[in-house]
Amino acid sequence: MQLVLHTGAHYTEEERLLKSLLANKPQLSQDGTIVPGPSTYRGLFRDTLNAMYKSSVSAGARDVLLDAVLDDSDAKRVILSDANFFRTPATAVIDGMLYPAAPVRMMRMAQLFPEDQIEIFMGIRNPATLLPILHGVSADNSDAHFWGTRDPADIKWSETLALLRDSAPEIPVTVWCNEDAPLIWGKIMREMAGVPDAAKLEGEFDLLETIMTPEGMKRFRTYMASHPEISGTQVQHVIAAFLDKFAMEDAIEEELDMPGWTDDLVEEMTESYDQDVLRIQQIPGIRMIMP
Repeated sequence: MQLVLHTGAHYTEEERLLKSLLANKPQLSQDGTIVPGPSTYRGLFRDTLNAMYKSSVSAGARDVLLDAVLDDSDAKRVILSDANFFRTPATAVIDGMLYPAAPVRMMRMAQLFPEDQIEIFMGIRNPATLLPILHGVSADNSDAHFWGTRDPADIKWSETLALLRDSAPEIPVTVWCNEDAPLIWGKIMREMAGVPDAAKLEGEFDLLETIMTPEGMKRFRTYMASHPEISGTQVQHVIAAFLDKFAMEDAIEEELDMPGWTDDLVEEMTESYDQDVLRIQQIPGIRMIMP
Protein backbone atom coordinates (compact mmCIF):
# COMPACT_ATOMS: atom_id res chain seq x y z
CA MET A 1 0.00 0.00 0.00
CA GLN A 2 1.08 3.58 -0.65
CA LEU A 3 0.93 5.59 2.56
CA VAL A 4 1.14 9.36 2.12
CA LEU A 5 1.94 11.33 5.28
CA HIS A 6 1.37 15.08 5.25
CA THR A 7 3.40 16.24 8.25
CA GLY A 8 2.67 19.97 8.42
CA ALA A 9 4.62 21.97 9.30
CA HIS A 10 2.68 23.85 11.94
CA TYR A 11 1.42 27.31 11.05
CA THR A 12 1.64 26.82 7.32
CA GLU A 13 -1.69 26.12 5.60
CA GLU A 14 -3.65 25.28 8.77
CA GLU A 15 -5.64 22.21 7.60
CA ARG A 16 -6.62 23.75 4.26
CA LEU A 17 -4.71 21.13 2.28
CA LEU A 18 -6.57 18.30 3.99
CA LYS A 19 -9.91 20.05 3.44
CA SER A 20 -9.10 20.56 -0.24
CA LEU A 21 -8.28 16.86 -0.62
CA LEU A 22 -11.38 15.79 1.30
CA ALA A 23 -13.46 17.76 -1.22
CA ASN A 24 -12.25 15.24 -3.81
CA LYS A 25 -12.83 12.16 -1.68
CA PRO A 26 -15.47 10.50 -3.93
CA GLN A 27 -13.46 11.13 -7.11
CA LEU A 28 -10.18 9.88 -5.63
CA SER A 29 -11.74 6.80 -4.06
CA GLN A 30 -12.70 5.57 -7.54
CA ASP A 31 -8.98 5.15 -8.23
CA GLY A 32 -8.29 3.51 -4.88
CA THR A 33 -6.99 6.64 -3.11
CA ILE A 34 -8.59 7.08 0.30
CA VAL A 35 -8.63 10.35 2.25
CA PRO A 36 -9.91 9.44 5.75
CA GLY A 37 -11.31 12.01 8.12
CA PRO A 38 -8.64 13.02 10.64
CA SER A 39 -10.63 11.91 13.69
CA THR A 40 -10.23 8.29 12.58
CA TYR A 41 -6.46 8.19 12.91
CA ARG A 42 -4.78 11.17 14.59
CA GLY A 43 -5.24 10.11 18.19
CA LEU A 44 -4.61 6.46 17.35
CA PHE A 45 -1.34 7.16 15.55
CA ARG A 46 -0.18 9.55 18.25
CA ASP A 47 -0.80 7.00 21.01
CA THR A 48 0.90 4.24 19.01
CA LEU A 49 4.01 6.30 18.26
CA ASN A 50 4.24 7.48 21.86
CA ALA A 51 3.95 3.90 23.12
CA MET A 52 6.85 2.86 20.88
CA TYR A 53 9.18 4.98 23.02
CA LYS A 54 8.71 2.38 25.78
CA SER A 55 8.31 -0.87 23.85
CA SER A 56 8.79 -2.27 20.35
CA VAL A 57 5.93 -2.39 17.91
CA SER A 58 3.59 -5.36 18.22
CA ALA A 59 3.23 -7.75 15.30
CA GLY A 60 -0.37 -6.79 14.53
CA ALA A 61 -0.10 -3.04 15.04
CA ARG A 62 -0.07 -2.23 11.33
CA ASP A 63 -3.26 -4.14 10.60
CA VAL A 64 -5.03 -2.67 13.62
CA LEU A 65 -4.18 0.87 12.53
CA LEU A 66 -5.19 0.35 8.92
CA ASP A 67 -8.43 -1.40 9.87
CA ALA A 68 -9.37 1.61 11.96
CA VAL A 69 -8.44 4.06 9.21
CA LEU A 70 -9.87 2.26 6.18
CA ASP A 71 -13.08 0.85 7.65
CA ASP A 72 -13.17 -2.00 5.09
CA SER A 73 -12.39 0.33 2.16
CA ASP A 74 -10.34 -1.17 -0.67
CA ALA A 75 -7.37 1.19 -0.83
CA LYS A 76 -4.20 1.34 -2.88
CA ARG A 77 -3.16 4.78 -1.59
CA VAL A 78 -4.02 6.41 1.74
CA ILE A 79 -3.46 10.07 2.57
CA LEU A 80 -2.99 10.93 6.25
CA SER A 81 -2.50 14.52 7.39
CA ASP A 82 -1.37 15.64 10.84
CA ALA A 83 0.94 18.53 11.67
CA ASN A 84 1.62 16.74 14.97
CA PHE A 85 3.23 13.67 13.37
CA PHE A 86 6.57 15.13 14.47
CA ARG A 87 5.25 16.29 17.87
CA THR A 88 3.30 19.37 18.88
CA PRO A 89 4.16 23.07 18.46
CA ALA A 90 5.17 23.13 22.13
CA THR A 91 8.17 20.91 21.35
CA ALA A 92 8.79 21.93 17.73
CA VAL A 93 12.04 23.75 18.60
CA ILE A 94 14.54 22.52 21.18
CA ASP A 95 18.20 23.55 21.42
CA GLY A 96 17.92 25.56 18.21
CA MET A 97 16.65 22.69 16.06
CA LEU A 98 13.35 22.48 14.20
CA TYR A 99 11.41 19.30 14.98
CA PRO A 100 14.19 17.37 16.71
CA ALA A 101 11.83 14.41 17.22
CA ALA A 102 11.15 14.04 13.48
CA PRO A 103 13.92 11.53 12.65
CA VAL A 104 12.97 9.13 15.43
CA ARG A 105 9.23 9.48 14.74
CA MET A 106 9.82 8.70 11.09
CA MET A 107 11.99 5.71 11.90
CA ARG A 108 9.17 4.35 14.08
CA MET A 109 6.63 4.97 11.34
CA ALA A 110 8.81 2.88 9.02
CA GLN A 111 8.85 0.14 11.67
CA LEU A 112 5.04 0.24 11.82
CA PHE A 113 4.68 -0.14 8.06
CA PRO A 114 7.72 -2.13 6.91
CA GLU A 115 6.12 -3.51 3.73
CA ASP A 116 4.29 -0.38 2.64
CA GLN A 117 5.47 2.49 0.44
CA ILE A 118 5.59 5.55 2.69
CA GLU A 119 5.96 9.08 1.32
CA ILE A 120 6.32 12.30 3.30
CA PHE A 121 4.89 15.61 2.15
CA MET A 122 5.76 18.73 4.10
CA GLY A 123 5.47 22.47 3.71
CA ILE A 124 8.20 24.58 5.29
CA ARG A 125 8.17 28.26 6.22
CA ASN A 126 10.66 31.07 6.63
CA PRO A 127 12.07 30.70 10.17
CA ALA A 128 11.99 34.50 10.46
CA THR A 129 8.18 34.35 10.57
CA LEU A 130 7.77 30.88 12.10
CA LEU A 131 10.15 30.98 15.07
CA PRO A 132 8.40 33.88 16.84
CA ILE A 133 5.15 31.87 16.80
CA LEU A 134 6.79 28.65 18.00
CA HIS A 135 8.65 30.61 20.68
CA GLY A 136 5.34 31.94 21.96
CA VAL A 137 3.75 28.48 22.29
CA SER A 138 6.85 26.54 23.40
CA ALA A 139 6.61 24.41 26.53
CA ASP A 140 9.88 26.03 27.62
CA ASN A 141 10.96 29.13 25.75
CA SER A 142 13.90 29.95 27.94
CA ASP A 143 16.97 30.84 25.89
CA ALA A 144 18.86 27.76 27.08
CA HIS A 145 16.06 25.36 26.11
CA PHE A 146 14.67 26.99 22.99
CA TRP A 147 17.73 28.47 21.30
CA GLY A 148 20.47 26.44 22.95
CA THR A 149 23.78 27.87 21.83
CA ARG A 150 22.48 28.97 18.44
CA ASP A 151 21.54 32.30 16.97
CA PRO A 152 18.14 32.51 15.21
CA ALA A 153 19.83 32.75 11.81
CA ASP A 154 21.55 29.40 12.44
CA ILE A 155 18.28 27.43 12.58
CA LYS A 156 17.77 25.63 9.28
CA TRP A 157 15.25 23.24 7.79
CA SER A 158 17.98 21.41 5.89
CA GLU A 159 19.39 20.05 9.15
CA THR A 160 16.10 18.46 10.15
CA LEU A 161 15.38 17.14 6.67
CA ALA A 162 18.85 15.64 6.28
CA LEU A 163 18.48 13.81 9.59
CA LEU A 164 15.00 12.70 8.57
CA ARG A 165 16.41 11.15 5.41
CA ASP A 166 19.24 9.49 7.35
CA SER A 167 16.79 7.91 9.79
CA ALA A 168 14.57 6.43 7.07
CA PRO A 169 16.44 6.58 3.74
CA GLU A 170 13.87 4.37 2.04
CA ILE A 171 11.15 7.03 2.47
CA PRO A 172 11.06 9.79 -0.16
CA VAL A 173 10.28 13.32 1.00
CA THR A 174 8.48 16.03 -0.96
CA VAL A 175 8.83 19.61 0.29
CA TRP A 176 7.52 23.01 -0.72
CA CYS A 177 7.81 26.54 0.65
CA ASN A 178 4.63 27.77 2.25
CA GLU A 179 5.30 31.18 0.72
CA ASP A 180 4.87 29.56 -2.74
CA ALA A 181 1.79 27.51 -1.83
CA PRO A 182 -0.88 29.74 -3.46
CA LEU A 183 0.90 29.35 -6.79
CA ILE A 184 1.35 25.57 -6.59
CA TRP A 185 -1.67 24.47 -4.53
CA GLY A 186 -3.16 22.35 -7.30
CA LYS A 187 0.19 20.70 -8.02
CA ILE A 188 0.66 19.85 -4.33
CA MET A 189 -2.80 18.28 -4.25
CA ARG A 190 -2.18 16.23 -7.40
CA GLU A 191 1.24 15.05 -6.19
CA MET A 192 -0.25 13.88 -2.89
CA ALA A 193 -3.23 12.25 -4.58
CA GLY A 194 -1.03 10.56 -7.18
CA VAL A 195 -3.07 11.81 -10.14
CA PRO A 196 -1.82 13.23 -13.48
CA ASP A 197 -0.83 16.87 -13.78
CA ALA A 198 -3.77 17.51 -16.10
CA ALA A 199 -6.35 16.11 -13.66
CA LYS A 200 -8.95 18.60 -12.46
CA LEU A 201 -9.54 18.70 -8.71
CA GLU A 202 -11.96 20.60 -6.53
CA GLY A 203 -10.35 23.20 -4.29
CA GLU A 204 -7.30 23.90 -6.46
CA PHE A 205 -7.61 27.59 -5.62
CA ASP A 206 -8.75 27.35 -1.99
CA LEU A 207 -5.61 28.96 -0.65
CA LEU A 208 -5.72 31.69 -3.26
CA GLU A 209 -9.08 32.83 -1.87
CA THR A 210 -7.42 33.70 1.43
CA ILE A 211 -5.04 36.25 -0.08
CA MET A 212 -6.96 37.64 -3.08
CA THR A 213 -9.83 40.10 -3.02
CA PRO A 214 -13.33 38.75 -3.82
CA GLU A 215 -13.38 40.84 -7.00
CA GLY A 216 -10.02 39.40 -8.00
CA MET A 217 -11.17 35.83 -7.37
CA LYS A 218 -14.32 36.41 -9.39
CA ARG A 219 -12.32 37.70 -12.33
CA PHE A 220 -9.74 34.93 -11.95
CA ARG A 221 -12.36 32.17 -12.00
CA THR A 222 -14.05 33.75 -15.00
CA TYR A 223 -10.72 33.87 -16.80
CA MET A 224 -9.90 30.25 -15.98
CA ALA A 225 -13.36 29.09 -17.06
CA SER A 226 -12.91 30.80 -20.43
CA HIS A 227 -9.43 29.29 -20.90
CA PRO A 228 -9.83 25.57 -20.06
CA GLU A 229 -6.72 24.71 -22.05
CA ILE A 230 -4.44 26.42 -19.52
CA SER A 231 -2.52 24.05 -17.24
CA GLY A 232 0.68 23.57 -15.28
CA THR A 233 3.09 26.49 -15.18
CA GLN A 234 0.68 28.56 -17.29
CA VAL A 235 -1.77 28.52 -14.38
CA GLN A 236 0.98 29.72 -12.06
CA HIS A 237 1.73 32.64 -14.37
CA VAL A 238 -1.96 33.59 -14.44
CA ILE A 239 -2.20 33.37 -10.64
CA ALA A 240 0.89 35.53 -10.24
CA ALA A 241 -0.57 38.14 -12.60
CA PHE A 242 -3.86 38.30 -10.72
CA LEU A 243 -2.11 38.45 -7.34
CA ASP A 244 -0.01 41.33 -8.57
CA LYS A 245 -3.23 43.27 -9.08
CA PHE A 246 -5.70 41.85 -6.56
CA ALA A 247 -3.69 40.56 -3.58
CA MET A 248 -4.96 41.60 -0.14
CA GLU A 249 -1.93 43.32 1.38
CA ASP A 250 -2.99 42.66 4.98
CA ALA A 251 -3.27 38.93 4.17
CA ILE A 252 0.24 38.57 2.76
CA GLU A 253 2.07 40.87 5.16
CA GLU A 254 3.19 39.24 8.41
CA GLU A 255 3.77 41.04 11.68
CA LEU A 256 6.71 39.82 13.72
CA ASP A 257 6.40 40.01 17.49
CA MET A 258 9.79 38.98 18.81
CA PRO A 259 11.52 41.21 21.36
CA GLY A 260 14.99 42.28 20.31
CA TRP A 261 14.65 41.31 16.66
CA THR A 262 15.70 43.96 14.18
CA ASP A 263 14.89 44.44 10.52
CA ASP A 264 18.48 43.54 9.73
CA LEU A 265 18.16 40.21 11.56
CA VAL A 266 14.91 39.36 9.77
CA GLU A 267 16.56 40.18 6.44
CA GLU A 268 19.56 38.02 7.34
CA MET A 269 17.28 35.12 8.31
CA THR A 270 15.28 35.45 5.12
CA GLU A 271 18.44 35.35 3.03
CA SER A 272 19.60 32.34 5.02
CA TYR A 273 16.24 30.65 4.34
CA ASP A 274 16.62 31.26 0.61
CA GLN A 275 20.06 29.66 0.69
CA ASP A 276 18.73 26.79 2.79
CA VAL A 277 16.06 26.05 0.18
CA LEU A 278 18.84 25.59 -2.37
CA ARG A 279 20.65 23.34 0.10
CA ILE A 280 17.52 21.22 0.62
CA GLN A 281 17.27 20.60 -3.10
CA GLN A 282 20.70 18.93 -2.97
CA ILE A 283 19.73 16.40 -0.30
CA PRO A 284 19.33 12.94 -1.91
CA GLY A 285 15.78 11.62 -1.72
CA ILE A 286 14.17 15.04 -1.28
CA ARG A 287 12.15 16.65 -4.03
CA MET A 288 10.94 20.24 -3.89
CA ILE A 289 7.79 21.48 -5.58
CA MET A 290 8.63 24.88 -6.99
CA PRO A 291 6.57 27.49 -8.85
